Amino acid sequence: MASYDEIVLKNIEYMNTLDGFNIVIVCCSSQLQADYWQGRLTKAKGSIIPLDSVVVAVEEDWPGGAGNALGTLYAYVKASKIVKEQFGVDVDAEIKAGKVSVGLFHTAGKGTRLAPLPGAENNNKPGVKLPANISIDGKQVPITILEAVIKQTGCYAKSRKGRLSVFWGDQIFIPTVPVEYKVSHHVDILCSLGPLPTEEVWKEKGLDKYGLIARNSSGDAAQVEKVDHATAVQLLANLGAIEAVGASLGSFSVSSLILFALLDEFSNELSTKTGKLDSDPHLWMPMTLDKPAYLHLMQQKGVSNEISSAHYDRIAATLVKFNSLPESKSLGLFGPVDVGQGVCWWDFGQLKLYQNNNLLLVDGSKDAELLKLFYGISGDSVRNSTVTNTSLDGTSLVSSSIIGSASQSEGKVVKSVVSNVRTTYIEAEGAILVNVTAAKIIAKPGSIVYNVAYTGPELIVEAGQVLAGVFSDDESLLVIKSNISIDGGKAWEKRVEGNPYSFEEVYNNNAKADPTILEVVSRTVHDKIWNTINSV
Repeated sequence: MASYDEIVLKNIEYMNTLDGFNIVIVCCSSQLQADYWQGRLTKAKGSIIPLDSVVVAVEEDWPGGAGNALGTLYAYVKASKIVKEQFGVDVDAEIKAGKVSVGLFHTAGKGTRLAPLPGAENNNKPGVKLPANISIDGKQVPITILEAVIKQTGCYAKSRKGRLSVFWGDQIFIPTVPVEYKVSHHVDILCSLGPLPTEEVWKEKGLDKYGLIARNSSGDAAQVEKVDHATAVQLLANLGAIEAVGASLGSFSVSSLILFALLDEFSNELSTKTGKLDSDPHLWMPMTLDKPAYLHLMQQKGVSNEISSAHYDRIAATLVKFNSLPESKSLGLFGPVDVGQGVCWWDFGQLKLYQNNNLLLVDGSKDAELLKLFYGISGDSVRNSTVTNTSLDGTSLVSSSIIGSASQSEGKVVKSVVSNVRTTYIEAEGAILVNVTAAKIIAKPGSIVYNVAYTGPELIVEAGQVLAGVFSDDESLLVIKSNISIDGGKAWEKRVEGNPYSFEEVYNNNAKADPTILEVVSRTVHDKIWNTINSV
């Protein structure tokens, strides 16, 4: 039997082969963002996804939001129509025939807890850059969070021909069990399974704070949300003897058969763009729990028994109709896909986690080596860069940068991540710098500088300070300040650190921003300032 380390390394190696989904769908919150991802991911073929993949990005133009259940169905229908019109591929026919794997990535959300970085990408939250590069149009550019997620999750495509897989765009995880598996259920969901813990261990692990998947001895599963040990056991009694339980990752896949059953059931909502349903409480829980258990859980969410009962009955009727199909007997209804225990999990959805998981690259740990291997940056700590008169410690990473000058005193980079930075002098310790241009940079421990083109003589960033540059069409730059101690979700409406705008006001001001144009604007301004610095 292969060891834990061997399996993890093999999984990363496989992810780097880019054996991903045949069709990649990105669900965006605006058409401008959809246009951006259509262009970006098409150019990223061969770097993130297979060269022959079909990419289609769509806007979820649904008043008030569809929720991830209806949003998934709506995005699939909308994308399938575009693929047929533009590429001549009948996605419905291909997925029914088991010929293609389809990966759908949800990117909606304001990214409040990652603020101010999404503002620097003009509200394009999944476009926040990471300090590793990929090739786009023959140039080395920083990989985005979404691109890293698409690359990582592609490892499930081979096992999922004839299925739609659904993921969220801000977490990378490396399973500790083999990623290839034999499909056994019409719906399966990623989770980290282990033996059913005692009540004491349940509390210690904080399992009452997660959506949980429980599996019985037959391999079938059920889902509950945020309950204590006693309640979970009570609610799951209908499942039988529980063999394993674990936190759900939320990501799931569905067979073509149940996909089209759901499309049929919710056809009215999809055609009128009405309603808001999420997959966990509105699909998987009523599918897998008995009615009293479901009503109990929904009541805890503040939903009346009348509403929950009607919805449960609707899903039950859908399942009766589905189970009458002869083909439905080929698989079980709902089951887990185990990612193993001790999963390497790199979350970039919060500012503090963005800092932790990027500085992880320079801490010398085993996880650091695994993350670098995933990014393809193992080996040299300096890549595609010119380093002059600057001392580097043994752990810092410098990529696609020009730092230092023979005419300046010696700079230094210590335990820092430097990506796409141009400066004649740098002092950085425990810092993250991504897309920064300045004559001189002093970045103190815990600081983050993101997309800043600075015209002054010296950019000084205090310990824990966060700077994010927001460009406008006229090439003006607004630098929004924060601190690593500030939770953008809690401070969303406040003007912190002396900023002229709150994070929310920056978001609203970006409402009509075109990330495709503004990415060019940003690059142009950085180039102009660097040329000015070099001409002095």
